Amino acid sequence: MKKTWAAYPYIFWIIIFTIVPMGLLIYFSITVKTPTGTIISMDNFRRFTEPIYLKVLARSLTLAAISTVCCLLLGYPAALFLSSRDLRHKNTMVLLMVLPMWMNFLLRTYAWLTLLERKGLINTLLGKIGIPPLNLLYNDFAVVLGMVYNFLPFMVLPIYSVLSKIDHSLIEAAEDLGADPLRTFLKVRLPLSLPGVMSGITMVFMPAVTTFVISRLLGGGQYTLIGNLIEQQFLTVGDWNFGSAISLMMMLIILIGMGFTSRYEKEQEGGGLW
Repeated sequence: MKKTWAAYPYIFWIIIFTIVPMGLLIYFSITVKTPTGTIISMDNFRRFTEPIYLKVLARSLTLAAISTVCCLLLGYPAALFLSSRDLRHKNTMVLLMVLPMWMNFLLRTYAWLTLLERKGLINTLLGKIGIPPLNLLYNDFAVVLGMVYNFLPFMVLPIYSVLSKIDHSLIEAAEDLGADPLRTFLKVRLPLSLPGVMSGITMVFMPAVTTFVISRLLGGGQYTLIGNLIEQQFLTVGDWNFGSAISLMMMLIILIGMGFTSRYEKEQEGGGLW
């Protein structure tokens, strides 16, 4: 006898915290308040196509893309190093990679303020060697740096998971056939690790494009990203209808991106050597 009752708490959770909020989001997004009452309208979505909001969206996508590329360039070598069979204390190294994630996200971001500010630790050290203070805070550099620091583990761990499961006999076969380390990497390791790379890109890009804490703290409020815009509509302006429409548009962009990556991962199942 199937114990379907065991699924009831999960179903209840999904209804209360997923279906109901989603229904409210859709309701607010397709309604507009008028002097005579609330009417159904698509004006909230049309409003999002105004140049000022498209500019915010473009800036968010650009900074998220830059952060994702930086995470990939830093994360892939780190994952490759962690997956090495000759690495001693591998579990300790992985723990050190995950350890910062145990701290509060807001606290980690605040820590960068003390490092990057005009009289912070970095500028203080630079001053001791005769370099004048640098403007490291409240700019694109600070926002991207905050994103890379907070989301880098999301890139490293999926790639590490895939690399550590690669059949080492394939690498040995390539070496026995005369492939040098670079060719072995390009022909064996890299193609087999692409599903992990795509998962890492998804896990970094999605939160980066919707973040609002990092841009608010490290950007000093000068860089309005799409996450800040949604927050302002709900908490400052009080326009829940427009905020809901923006949220749905971002959900659509994220779902499209996840659709492309999941399709690619299915095509790469089983290895997919070049």
